[in-house]
Order: sequence, then C-alpha cells, then structure tokens
Amino acid sequence: MRHFFGSIANRVFLILLAGILVATLVTIWLANNERKGVLRDIRVQHAAERVEQIVLALDNQTPQVRQAILQAARNFGFDVEMVAADDQLRNDDSDALIDILKGRFGTQRPVIGQRETSCNRNNGIDASGHRRPETCRLVYVGLDDGKLLKIKLHIPSDLPPPFAQNGGLPLPYPGPYTILFLVLIAALAYAVARMAASPIQRLSTAATALGRDIDQPPLEETGPTEIKLAARAFNAMQARIRRQIQHRTHMLAAITHDLQTPLTRLRLRLEKVGDEELRIKLIDDLAVMQGMVREGLDLARSMDDSSEKMQRLDIDSLLASVCADASDAGHQVELQGSTRQQIIGQPSALRRCLTNLLDNAIKYGQRAEVSCIEENGRIVITLHDAGPGIPEDQLDAAFDAFYRVETSRSRDTGGTGLGLTIARNIAENNLATLTLKNHSAGGLVATLSLPIAPLKN
Repeated sequence: MRHFFGSIANRVFLILLAGILVATLVTIWLANNERKGVLRDIRVQHAAERVEQIVLALDNQTPQVRQAILQAARNFGFDVEMVAADDQLRNDDSDALIDILKGRFGTQRPVIGQRETSCNRNNGIDASGHRRPETCRLVYVGLDDGKLLKIKLHIPSDLPPPFAQNGGLPLPYPGPYTILFLVLIAALAYAVARMAASPIQRLSTAATALGRDIDQPPLEETGPTEIKLAARAFNAMQARIRRQIQHRTHMLAAITHDLQTPLTRLRLRLEKVGDEELRIKLIDDLAVMQGMVREGLDLARSMDDSSEKMQRLDIDSLLASVCADASDAGHQVELQGSTRQQIIGQPSALRRCLTNLLDNAIKYGQRAEVSCIEENGRIVITLHDAGPGIPEDQLDAAFDAFYRVETSRSRDTGGTGLGLTIARNIAENNLATLTLKNHSAGGLVATLSLPIAPLKN
C-alpha cells in the first residue's frame, strides 16, 4: 500500500478520481435541490389555480348551485365546504400559496391559511404506487357575498429523486449505467495521471541509465514547455559530465603513457651505476614507479567502457583460467561450482577484474575460496579469503581510488589502492555489480554479480 501511494501517477489518479466524484455528487445534490424547488413552485401555482377556479365558480351563485358545485368538487377529490364567518380565524401559515392567492384576489376578500397535520389520504400512496407523506393545508377564502369557503388541500411532499425511488441507491442512474459512469471517470483520471507522470518516469529512467552508461543517447526534447526545458537541462548535464570524464581519462592516460619513456631510459642508465647495492635499490624503486604507471593506465582504461568490444563468452572457462593461473603461481586457490552459462562482456577487462579480486584475496588472506552459482537469472561469483577483513565503516570507501585500509603506505603491504577501483569500474562497464562484506566466520567476501546472456535465436 505504501508503494502504491508512493507513485506520483497513483497519487494524481486518486486525487483526480476523488475530485471528479466529489464534484459529480455536489452537482447532483445541487440539481436535485433545484428540481425540488421548481416542482414545489409548480405545485403551489397549481393549487392556487384550483382554489381560484372554485372561488370564482361559487361567486354570484345561488345556494342550490353552490351546493351542486361543492358536490362536484368533492367528486374530483377536493375537500371543500361552506363555513360560517369566524372573526377568530387567524392566518398562521403565511407562505407562497397564501401570498399568490392574496395577489390574485386582492384585499377585498379575506384569505387565511392554516396547517393541519391529520390529513393522510390513501395511506400516503400516490397513483404511481409510491409512498408519499402529505401535508394538509386549510385555506379560507371569502366569497363575494361574505360567506367563507373552507378548502382542504392535500399537498404531497417532495418527490424523491428518480434514482432513489424503490429503495435505490442515491446515484443518478440505474446500476449498469452507474458502473459505466464510474469506469469512465476512473479511466479518464488514470489517463490524465499517466500523462502527467510519464515525463517524470522517462526522466527517472534516463537518469538511471546515465549512471550505468554515460554515452546513453540524449532525451527527446518533446512535450510541454516545462518538459522540454527539463529534458534540455538533463541533456546539457549529461554532455558536461561526459566531457569531464573524457578529459580526466585522457589526461590520466596521457600522463601515465608519457611517463613510461623517461622511466625506461632511467632504467637503462641505472644499469650503469657501479655500486651494485645502490643500483639494486634504485632499480627496485624504479620498478615500483613503473608498476604505479601501469596501474594508472589500467585505471584509465577501466573508466573507458568503449576500450574493448563486448562479446559472448563462457564465464566458467574464464573463471577457471584465472584460478588456474593463480594456482600455477603457487597460491592456494579453491574453485567450486559452475553455471554452464554465457555472458555478454569484455573478456580482457573481466579477466583483469577477476585477477584483481583474486590477488587481493591472496595478498591479504593468504588463500581464496572461489564459488560460481546461478541465482535469480544472474551469475554470482564470490571470493572468500581468510584475512582480517575490512572495518564495516570502510567497506564502501575501499572502492575509492588510492584508498588503503593498511595505513603504512608501504607498497609491499598496502599496494597502490587502485585494484578494487579498477575492478568496480570494469564491473559497472559490463552491467555487473561488485560488493564487499565481512564473513561471519572471518575474512572478506567479494561478490561479483553478472547478467546472463540471452539465448541465441
């Protein structure tokens, strides 16, 4: 659930869906209120017309004719009768109906309205079979001869909305139409949410790909103005990063390459030193310098993922070859497991990566246990040594260039601090991951995870 609400597309979808539903319900409520008001006005106008018609029909008539008219009115459902004038009658129900009647009859006739509660007729069920509670109104209107006419009006309550009759749900249409309405609203909200979140998702995907390959093609600068500006800024950032990496790589490669020529001349001249002990010391120091230059070149190559062509290779054979070379050199190396799978990678670069990891394990742990398994669609290679391990707070820093856990700065005990940096660069160039962790039984475990190559067609 937390992951669902964490997506901006899902959040926009829910906000839009909730907003549309609330707006729809409010609109229905307002329309229903307007409908009630219109129907109420129509009923009042109709009641006023009926009262006016009866009053005008009774005016200037003889008692016998009036009695016949009253009987005919009762036959049509009107409760009307002649009553004696009563000065005690008071108007206790002045509303729109009374106001309309007073406006039509003028001030010459008394018009009095009263409310009566006990007036249920037909048990409150109308002609359509719906139960409708009624409100009775008593209207007294004076005739032209001073007599008083009492009219009982049965005014039904407001009709329930068509969608709420017969116990239905308060929705504007019957069930299937309501479901279709909700589905269409949800589809519209989802489409808008995806349209709003798609550029952000595209930018996120491009940023992730940029971390793996700086030479990714630039983003298309299309869409709304804001998206175009963001894509343009992203492409400019990618270009600047690419230039900086290229400049750094070329500078490092140029420096280390150019140093090899004077170092070679220096070695030749050192051979002419007469003092043998001094000559040996100087040649050893020169060898250390040449080794650092070579590793500098390797570091520069490892930062350039286009230095070697990708190809399909057998990881079992490559790993067995690296371990065999270490064993032939007299080191204690044990290889277990095989995957019989192939990967897409740079053979020479991956050999250097595995060699660096194995050299580190042998140098600091005296021996190495290497295993190769297939796990979750990837090839996982682990190298476990018997050394002291690395402090937990320094595991990530061990991949930094020129970083050494051993602080004596001695070449014999600490190396140059570039081996793991080169290994990680090569792993990333081959879409692999390289991690370090301390084993519970002691020693350090380096784990290299590579994607399996897809099957050939």
